[in-house]
Amino acid sequence: MLAPLSWLRDFTPLEGSTSDLVDALNGLGLVVEGVNVVGEGLESIVAVKVLGIDAIDGADKIRLVHVDTGDGEPLDIVCGAMNFEVGDVVPLAPVGAKLPDGFEIGRRKMRGIWSNGMLCSARELGLGDDHGGLMLLPTSLVAGTPFVQAMGIEPDVVFDLAIETNRPDAMCMAGVARDLAAFLKLPFEIPTPPTPVKAESDVKISIDLQSPQLCDRFVATAFEGVQVGAGDPTVARRLALAGMRSISNVVDASNYVMLELGQPTHAYDLDALDGTGFIVRAAREGETLVTLDGVLRSFAGVEPDCLICDANDVPIGIGGVMGGQSTEVRETTSRIVLEAAHFDQLSIARTSRRHALRSEASARFERGCDPDNLERATNRFVQLLGGVRQIGPVNDTNLRTHGRRQVPVRVARVNALLGTSLDAAQISGYLAPLGFAAVASEVADELQVELPSYRPDATQEVDVIEEVARHYGYRNIQRTTKRSPYVGTLSAYQSDRRKLRALLSGSGFHEILTDSLVAPGAHQKCGFSDESLLLELDNPLASEQSILRVSLLPSMLGAVVYNAQRRNLNLSLFEVGHVYSMPATETALPHGRSVPLPDEHERFGALVYSPQCEGAPLAAALWARIAAEFRLLDPELRATEHLPGTHPTRTTVAYVDDVAIGAVGEIDPQVLSSHGLEGRMAWVELRLQRLFEAARKPDSADTPSKFPSSDIDLALVAPSTVTAASIRQALQMAAGDLLEQLSLIDIYRDGERLGEGHRSLAFRLRFCAPDRTLTDVEVGELRQRCIDSAHAVGASIRS
Repeated sequence: MLAPLSWLRDFTPLEGSTSDLVDALNGLGLVVEGVNVVGEGLESIVAVKVLGIDAIDGADKIRLVHVDTGDGEPLDIVCGAMNFEVGDVVPLAPVGAKLPDGFEIGRRKMRGIWSNGMLCSARELGLGDDHGGLMLLPTSLVAGTPFVQAMGIEPDVVFDLAIETNRPDAMCMAGVARDLAAFLKLPFEIPTPPTPVKAESDVKISIDLQSPQLCDRFVATAFEGVQVGAGDPTVARRLALAGMRSISNVVDASNYVMLELGQPTHAYDLDALDGTGFIVRAAREGETLVTLDGVLRSFAGVEPDCLICDANDVPIGIGGVMGGQSTEVRETTSRIVLEAAHFDQLSIARTSRRHALRSEASARFERGCDPDNLERATNRFVQLLGGVRQIGPVNDTNLRTHGRRQVPVRVARVNALLGTSLDAAQISGYLAPLGFAAVASEVADELQVELPSYRPDATQEVDVIEEVARHYGYRNIQRTTKRSPYVGTLSAYQSDRRKLRALLSGSGFHEILTDSLVAPGAHQKCGFSDESLLLELDNPLASEQSILRVSLLPSMLGAVVYNAQRRNLNLSLFEVGHVYSMPATETALPHGRSVPLPDEHERFGALVYSPQCEGAPLAAALWARIAAEFRLLDPELRATEHLPGTHPTRTTVAYVDDVAIGAVGEIDPQVLSSHGLEGRMAWVELRLQRLFEAARKPDSADTPSKFPSSDIDLALVAPSTVTAASIRQALQMAAGDLLEQLSLIDIYRDGERLGEGHRSLAFRLRFCAPDRTLTDVEVGELRQRCIDSAHAVGASIRS
């Protein structure tokens, strides 16, 4: 928004340098994006009257203009603007003049015709952004009058402000001036316009608000004695500085009020208004309206657009956005009805976006306007227009049901958020100049703050605290560094997962990350036959990746195949990832409903594949390493029925305290063959949640014995159906507290010597007592107890 300094001074006596004002505006959050000094270098510009306009042969974008400069001799100017006619008064920069941007005017020849100067737009004079045509001056001006004298121009400063959406009050000059005055501790006042002169005639305007959710207050006032013509030069100049061009005295007055007070208004031709009244309602499907820009607008009636209709229910404008052509103020208009209304912010924003129709009025209504400012805006419009008389009363229909809003503001909360030590009086002092009336509450150290009607953005305590911060000064608030006591810490689950990754990486494994979506048939190819567990996406990005994996195996085997095809045959890989499956039971939801919610959990998978891979022993060794790292209490491997994708006799289930943790063993050779792989593959897949929640040994260390230990080796023969884990558990129970270490040191298979389906397992047991050296008799007794215990589970001493 462009804010001229001279306009701001109408409300507060701003002094000081331009740089000081820029700093103040920036500190208030009204960021200054640019500063433009205007009104300087215009001493040579004069007002001239257009005497005639001639076409130039071979040129369709420029014309020869004859102007009267006041000396009785017509002057020829070549001009490309098309927005003026014979009789108009426009500014001329004669030969030798310098424009505010430093451009010097010379006598130039164009299309064989000499141009003796330049007719100027507002932008070329540095008085605004309008460069669509010449700046049109009041036709009453005498030709040859100096431009600065005719327009009452003095040097001025224009601030280009970036107004954020949370500051609707700053979308007008009064709002910006109020903020500056409060910050600089200057007096501030919005002059009260005089009450309009009443005429003897009386016109009653009917108002019917049928959609209070779209428009809850509507003020309509009729006036006579209107003479539509050129705008007042002072008003036109200020509008130009604010980026708007002068159109007519009626339109200029409406735009001026909007820029000054933030309240858009709209004037209707009273004699073109059928029924002498208004109906404000939601648009109906199929309705149409030609707006002021000449475009036919259609309404679907699906989402509510607010329509202004005449008393016969015919649409004449889009509420808060743009009026219609049928009631437009024309040169012949002598009586008008001025509308000032309050519209719903969200509906205006939606209407503006839906119809691609954004106006200065809609930009303000969608941010929020002051519902208590309508009568002031009406009176200010009449003051600016001048010479009109009010016909009948001010017709005000107000359906607003709430008064001024109030919020409690805690002094301690203000200081906690800002890091200050303000007291209640200081806080009230910052708020009062902004219109936030603060009084002491019944609660100690608390203020009851009444929010002004022009601040619809302020709704709660923190909004009021922001106002205190702005006017206390952000630069005065000391910087503090607040740290949470939990910054940088990991949960127990995250720490264990990191520990597991470090263990595998330190053991020579490479971590991979595979997709959780696999191709249809990938699970069946890996030996998973139960399709009821599979989840298929309804809208996959690719049909070859539409099934959520129920195991890490399909994805990790795909990585092995990729590497094997490139002759990389020595692989030790692991992955931590999520798997998904349909549960066996439905999950109960509120209101008596139940649905089958997918089961999702995190798993760890590791594999070893190479030409020399031993398969299951490697998997068992990896499990033992993991169990030792996490100090699992009595981990064991139990034989189980065939698990999908794994070897039917070389795979076990890892248990801790009778809780199944996962699978440990080999991949089924048929699965490997279906993927084009040969040899053996060790495989471990664990549920992380169960692994990390499993029972663990105490963290306290035992005092080592100072007496020597004794080792014995037991070579036991057992059927293949008897697992090494069950024999190991039997030996541990028999050895008791004197057992210091137990390890499987050898596995031997020989069908001729041991018998078909049998194997030899060699265990090494280390015994040690904390208080003595064990005798040979004691060691012998321990040995025999271990042999007897192994025999009970199906293993016998090898002869």
